[in-house]
Amino acid sequence: MKELLGFNAAIVAASLFLATSASAFDPVSAAGVFARLAAAPELSNPSVSLIDVSTGAVVFESNAYSQRRPASTMKLLSAAATLKYLDPQKVFATSVSLGPIPDSLVINGDFDPWISMDNRVAVKMHRTSFPRLAFNSLSAAKKNSGGSVKKLKIYYNDLYSNEVATFKAFYRKRGVAATFVKVTEEKALTIAGEQVVYSISPSVKEIMDYFLTWSDNLLAERMARLAAKSSGNEFNDNGVAIAFATLLIEMGIDPSKIIVKDASGISKENKVTANVMAQLLYKIHSDPVLAKLIDGLPVGGETGTLRRRYVETAPDAVGLVKAKTGTLTGTVSLAGYVQSGDREYAFVVIADKIKRTNAASDRARKTLDRYLAKIAAPLMAPIIDTATAVTDLQTP
Repeated sequence: MKELLGFNAAIVAASLFLATSASAFDPVSAAGVFARLAAAPELSNPSVSLIDVSTGAVVFESNAYSQRRPASTMKLLSAAATLKYLDPQKVFATSVSLGPIPDSLVINGDFDPWISMDNRVAVKMHRTSFPRLAFNSLSAAKKNSGGSVKKLKIYYNDLYSNEVATFKAFYRKRGVAATFVKVTEEKALTIAGEQVVYSISPSVKEIMDYFLTWSDNLLAERMARLAAKSSGNEFNDNGVAIAFATLLIEMGIDPSKIIVKDASGISKENKVTANVMAQLLYKIHSDPVLAKLIDGLPVGGETGTLRRRYVETAPDAVGLVKAKTGTLTGTVSLAGYVQSGDREYAFVVIADKIKRTNAASDRARKTLDRYLAKIAAPLMAPIIDTATAVTDLQTP
């Protein structure tokens, strides 16, 4: 009897796992909603693509092959390249040491993208600040020289050009003339004396999550360049463009219709198609490495640049949309995933022909959110016939 009860209980428990929930919006219904979205006057003839990620089938498209300004949805390519070409666990370290001669310092950099040039931002976001590096290194040099320094010789490697310029300006403002000498990492390690400042960044994955969640332009640019460099390309915008194209080709996506001028989406000369971006989202969803990108996407009504959206406009969709936002004058875009019961869709909407006013942008965002909410639905728990389950358990 006990064995039979245990057997039937196991069947009931297994049914909880295996039963599937009902679909809120099948592809035909979802296509109908997106057809109305594409025709909404507030979006001014947008470029749209919708893919069922469970099958890869294109559910709906409108102007999907038209080249449009992506705004910050370009950061999806930056994030994909980051995960593809950089170790997600890698961290960036920067050290400042006393130099080999009096009144000298050695800065062994790592092109750390996490160092903030603004001390207030750094404190708020728990980041290393450039002023901290500059101030502490100058204090150490003065202490080593008996309290006063008029000239400094700085040996350095792997710093961004603007960081070198800012170091010079920082020292000059304090009456110190600094000469910077670029050396190799090996040379820097050889001549470095006592370490006086050390900074280490979060992991590549954490930095990527941050620039996606909060749409940080500088971080996206720097991470994309680091990814380009790691993939064997130049450490500049041209290298980024080649890395992006290579990434898409390796994923089986034709990159010929995209134009990459920067990695953040700021440039209005950037061009993508909704079809390319939707195919990218589909490939990301099914790739074990690239799928980690989804963790960093803002969640509607909850996190990042989507934290204030959906709350009033479409409260039923809160928590069901994970997507990268994009805003430029005359452009509102959104690209990501929407949960629709037991289905999930990848979507891209680029409305880059709206009026160049804040009011028009606000109307476009609210319209887009309302239509997405029409197909958004939580994954429902399976319904169990408790009466049948109890009868089964009681059957001898």
